[in-house]
Amino acid sequence: MSDPFDFEKRDRYAVMGNPVAHSKSPRIHALFAHQFGHQIEYTAIQVDAGGFVQAVDQFRAGGGKGLNVTVPFKQEAFKLADHLSERATTAQAVNTLRFEDDGRLFGDNTDGAGLVHDLEKNLHVAIKDKRILVLGAGGAVRGVLQPLLHKHPALIVIANRTVATAKELAEEFGSYGKIEACGFDALKGKHFDLVINGTAASLKGEIPPLPDNLFTTRALAYDMMYGDKAKPFLDWAAVHGAETVTDGLGMLVEQAAESYLIWRGVRPETRSVIEKLRVEG
Repeated sequence: MSDPFDFEKRDRYAVMGNPVAHSKSPRIHALFAHQFGHQIEYTAIQVDAGGFVQAVDQFRAGGGKGLNVTVPFKQEAFKLADHLSERATTAQAVNTLRFEDDGRLFGDNTDGAGLVHDLEKNLHVAIKDKRILVLGAGGAVRGVLQPLLHKHPALIVIANRTVATAKELAEEFGSYGKIEACGFDALKGKHFDLVINGTAASLKGEIPPLPDNLFTTRALAYDMMYGDKAKPFLDWAAVHGAETVTDGLGMLVEQAAESYLIWRGVRPETRSVIEKLRVEG
């Protein structure tokens, strides 16, 4: 009979990022493991700029089985992986690494699947035929564009401070559906059913410079951050016409469930985990 307190026998996983101390991922994966009776150890590891590759090598040398990767290392993880899923290749960003038995490193991106699952299954939002605004053009946004476009929205507009970066993304993903790009100042007079904040502004307690009349009736405002970091944008959206506002906790849990499936071959039930995390705060 295995000893649940024998950490030497536990499969090791972690999330790497900077900052990462606030991460709920260790708690989420502990709840997932409990569903199946799996004995795992999952920790949060803060990595300094320039130290990602070394940190991954050290974790693998210590017997690690897999990693989640968060800001700002998703594109470094993409370059590091030996082979990639189709969705990671398309996103050119990786948030899930699996150490294979043959020594190779498999990279995947579960962000888009997590977002779509949260919107459709948890929030009951139909993406088809919706006008969607995505704020930002970084790694987090790259990971969600193809899965969103696969659901056939009427239009996706990417708005970003650096317009050229947004236009490059729109051009790159144009074969998957109708997608455009612009700067924040060009949003005046446009209206959207779903506005997704994927900028890093939330980390600084800021919001992008957005026009007041951005939302259609019954519109949803969604911040990919969660908890207090999502409040500035969501508070603004609630005052400026969004019918519903929500943070990215559901996305976090759903993308984590996809990662767990990649590592362990089973997908955890998520609704109870989201509810528990909401209560815990």
